[in-house]
Amino acid sequence: MIPHTVGRNTFSADAPLKTVTELLDKCSGTLVIALERSHFASGTEKRGGPKEITLTDVKLPTPWNQIEAAMTYARGLPLMVVVEAGLKSEGLLERGYDWYVQWVQLEASALHSTEFSGVLASWKQKMAQTSKKVFPSKTASDLTVAEIIGGLKPTQLWSVLVALATLLAGAFALGGKFFGAQ
Repeated sequence: MIPHTVGRNTFSADAPLKTVTELLDKCSGTLVIALERSHFASGTEKRGGPKEITLTDVKLPTPWNQIEAAMTYARGLPLMVVVEAGLKSEGLLERGYDWYVQWVQLEASALHSTEFSGVLASWKQKMAQTSKKVFPSKTASDLTVAEIIGGLKPTQLWSVLVALATLLAGAFALGGKFFGAQ
């Protein structure tokens, strides 16, 4: 598993949404970690309506958590959602969908709990299964010449080119020896 986070270890000149889209096309699953981004000491929900509610101590995550969860789900990729305890539970960060939402306290011990370890292991297993379906491994006989050459490191490519040049020079020398003196 190699974690990718747009703006931290994955960068692009494109708009963030396009970068997330391209990144998800290359991934086997998504782990959404929803942490407090905004805090409101007080506020009103459904203001002016018959179901108006007074809110206090509201903590909200970034909207990107909702976007990334939705895009992952739409692609049918494994989704693990970890939410900081105390955040407002709404949208795709609520329990009751096709994925497990794990609420945790922001302390190291939360990552060592039996529940967290079990959910993480299950998610990793789903990712491995998805990875095999989405990115089936090819055998050497399935690869094209372009794929083989494209997969070589620069030093390997130079070694192959030198070997081919040597082989061609040897073939011309032998051809000249046997067929050149006629």
